[in-house]
Amino acid sequence: MPVKRFLAELALSSIPAGTCLQLTAGSRTSNSERIEFRPLTEEAHVAVITNILFPVNFSQSCIAMAPYVKRAASIFGARVSLIHVFDPASHSGLELYMRTRAEIADEHLEIARTRLDSFLHAEFPIADYPRILAAGDPAKQIVDTARKHFDFIIMPTHAGAFRRMLLGSTVAKVLDDADCPVLTSKHADTISPRPLDHREWLCALGVGEDSERVLRYAHQASQQASANLRILHAIQATEPGSSVQLDLEDEIHSEEAKQMRERIEDLQKKVGSQAPIRIAVGPIKEALLEAARQSDADALIIGRSPRTAAEGRLRDLTYAVVRESPFPVLSV
Repeated sequence: MPVKRFLAELALSSIPAGTCLQLTAGSRTSNSERIEFRPLTEEAHVAVITNILFPVNFSQSCIAMAPYVKRAASIFGARVSLIHVFDPASHSGLELYMRTRAEIADEHLEIARTRLDSFLHAEFPIADYPRILAAGDPAKQIVDTARKHFDFIIMPTHAGAFRRMLLGSTVAKVLDDADCPVLTSKHADTISPRPLDHREWLCALGVGEDSERVLRYAHQASQQASANLRILHAIQATEPGSSVQLDLEDEIHSEEAKQMRERIEDLQKKVGSQAPIRIAVGPIKEALLEAARQSDADALIIGRSPRTAAEGRLRDLTYAVVRESPFPVLSV
């Protein structure tokens, strides 16, 4: 969709949930002339990450993640836009006695816009970092906005509730529905994840029909960020209750491990990658997480299943890895 048409649609949006989407640029009203999105140039075909969407809810998690998001944008050479989704229908019973629903919705819109304009203003000056205000369901609005102009989402997760129950959360819904890659933090209630400057990345890779897509993205993104990529493959242990076995010193010499290495090498040839491969044997989730814990990586890249009519992109293993990874997870 052309940018002018997109901005025109934003200008015509209204307050009811699911329909309000406004860009703000340092004033009470939308200033479309100051909103810029990177055009699709030849360089953008090489750079897989160009426009980052950063959902914010004014929490400590978002404040802690701000330096991480800004540094990630610098490494990728990408733009950042902040989005906040508010509920125009929320109100107390007392409010309805004093004003109409429309008046309440207008006030909530004004409050949300003011808070968004002033949030993280030092880290993300509004003249350089567009802000998007939307009304309705947070996950739906984030996903719908990302589909229009963004190729990457960075979201903080909460240390407590998110770890105990991922299903049903806004983050889980975004992971399930978003078309673009989503980077989620381990947690950021009080601290930011370690910056990506170390540039050591792990890619958990299977050998299924979607593996080439995942590896191609991991390879291209690591090249864009000048990061060192390593591939991690887990083999299901044949013995129930087996402990995790890692090939730290090439201890794993099974025929299956040899075959997996060969298949991954074939995949690497297709995408132009030469990343070192590490094999882990054990229960799949435990093997992946144990190998990740023993690495010195900044991020773990995993694949999400292609969406089908009946199912979303995430499966039980993906949820478990996102919940328990020792560092941020990039789900592609």
